[in-house]
Amino acid sequence: MPKENDKQEQYGAEQITVLEGLEPVRKRPGMYIGGTSEEGLHHLLWEVFDNAIDEAMADRCDTIEIKLLADDWVSVADNGHGIPIETHKKTGKSALETVLTVLHAGSKFGGGGYKVSGGLHGVGVSVVNALSEKLRAEVKIGGKFYQQDYERGKAKAKLKEIKLPEDDLFYKKHESGTRISFKADSQIFPIIKYSRKTIYNHIRQQAYLTKGVKITISDERKERAHEYNFFFDGGIASYVRYLSRSHKLIAEPVFYAEEAVDNVIVEVAFAYADDYNERTFAFANNIYNPEGGTHLVGFRTSLTRVINAYAKKNSLVKESDSFTGEDVKEGLTAVVSVRLPDPQFEGQTKAKLGNPEIRSMVDTVVTKNLGYFLEENPKTAKQIIVKCSTTLQARLAMRAARDSVIRKSALEGMTLPGKLADCSEKDPAKSELYIVEGDSAGGSAKQGRNRQFQAILPLRGKILNVERARLDRMLSSDAIKSLIIALGAGIGDETDIKRLRYHRIIIMTDADVDGAHIRTLLLTLFFRHYLELIKKGHIYIAQPPLYGVMQGNTRRYAYTEAERDKIAKELKTERPSKNINVQRYKGLGEMNPEQLWETTMNPENRVLLQVSLADAEKADEMFTMLMGQEVPPRKRFIQTHARQVVNLDI
Repeated sequence: MPKENDKQEQYGAEQITVLEGLEPVRKRPGMYIGGTSEEGLHHLLWEVFDNAIDEAMADRCDTIEIKLLADDWVSVADNGHGIPIETHKKTGKSALETVLTVLHAGSKFGGGGYKVSGGLHGVGVSVVNALSEKLRAEVKIGGKFYQQDYERGKAKAKLKEIKLPEDDLFYKKHESGTRISFKADSQIFPIIKYSRKTIYNHIRQQAYLTKGVKITISDERKERAHEYNFFFDGGIASYVRYLSRSHKLIAEPVFYAEEAVDNVIVEVAFAYADDYNERTFAFANNIYNPEGGTHLVGFRTSLTRVINAYAKKNSLVKESDSFTGEDVKEGLTAVVSVRLPDPQFEGQTKAKLGNPEIRSMVDTVVTKNLGYFLEENPKTAKQIIVKCSTTLQARLAMRAARDSVIRKSALEGMTLPGKLADCSEKDPAKSELYIVEGDSAGGSAKQGRNRQFQAILPLRGKILNVERARLDRMLSSDAIKSLIIALGAGIGDETDIKRLRYHRIIIMTDADVDGAHIRTLLLTLFFRHYLELIKKGHIYIAQPPLYGVMQGNTRRYAYTEAERDKIAKELKTERPSKNINVQRYKGLGEMNPEQLWETTMNPENRVLLQVSLADAEKADEMFTMLMGQEVPPRKRFIQTHARQVVNLDI
């Protein structure tokens, strides 16, 4: 990474710029950290950690230490330059206290202290202070050690120089740096419980994006401490391998390029795996952009153009054939990371980068370096071309199959599948589709439903596993074809969610192993080909009861074994003279239409689980492992979790 220039290396109190006060934070914490749930709690740690990462991105720090301590304390230490301790001219306080007590005070606001930065651009550490019951700031700078304590955002005393504690092993090793230790305020956060898994996942990602930085996490909340170290000298090239760990890479080595263009650092890595799905992640200043942006557009444009040019130059494809962006995406795992002084994000969530100049910068870097890469690695280049050519042929076959489905529907006057019992409601927002396992349950559901707004589509048996099939093969499946036509939103590059005929799509399968398998197959279909439906909250899973508890003419339903036992106990207490009968429902077909309506379809009584997408990377890994070609990972998963299975019907 290019070194900061001399002006940027000058990091003192004059670099700390004050914009406004801190008072609103405790009143409206959701505006600053998104809420006071578990996500908001972890956001406090991210903000302090981001400051350390900013030091690393400025080449000032190569070691970060995070500790989860007893009594809900958390600390983050780095060996950067240390927050300045001299008096700030405008506030009359030390620069450290200014940063910690004034909102938008920091060297990231026009002061020249940082070339690039992530986090909340200077908001972070003051917000953490405001939302902490207690906070301690420690700085080692100029060979001296300083400390200051805060309580709910206010300094308890002035900054003071102290003797370095004997047990402070970190700053005995390092000449300078900053440590922030804080205890989140229980008046703000109803539950204070840090997730080791959540923290490890976030820190791992940041370690990949900031190569050469050693990050140590110590969990000292229990008697037996747990320590984990992250260090990736390969940076995002190593990240590509990690993201592809459930697949076999078809071409080696991994492409990697890093280059500075003006004040922007562009870093790109990618490889191709032996599957049909794309895993592309875009970052700006280490902030994940789930909707991509100009940096991702620049990468995709260059990738398609360079692969086409190489293939035709070396006569690997016909002159008349050209790969599209879709052809070069299949099996692609890529990470695009840019670092820039003034990122412009679309929306508060920073989901998409908007800086127009970044597109051409990424395009230029990838075009130059990928051209060299393909020329220097002809075997790898040929493997990539073969992969893209196979995808091209499959795309043409898929288009023919899709057009056949569309053409057939058009010729039949857009006739819906024969097994579909549609509803009379024409407003998609008020309509719901039940995808039901089996003709028997489908018959009960059709009789028990509310015909005005509930449509029923029975599926016979298990649908095709789309994790192992391209779209052309998918469309040869009558069950999948019927579902696509029923949904009305198209498929592949013709998908248009605005044409969706039902805004609530409910998977209703039996509460047994086969039902769970069918549910997983349907979720795989939605995840791979209708991801937007999951993101917009259109997919649900019905929860039919597992038990019917009867006593005389009284019938109550239980969804768990504990609920069953509780109901039986209550009925026995109310009518001890009558026998209690318990029925285990193994299939929806065992319930008559009235029972199915009462328990599973009546909006006033039913229980539905909404399918969400909390972590796309983890979801992709799980679907690949459970439904993909490789057997060993699936076998290990089953062996690991076998003892956790309940209600297993063999």
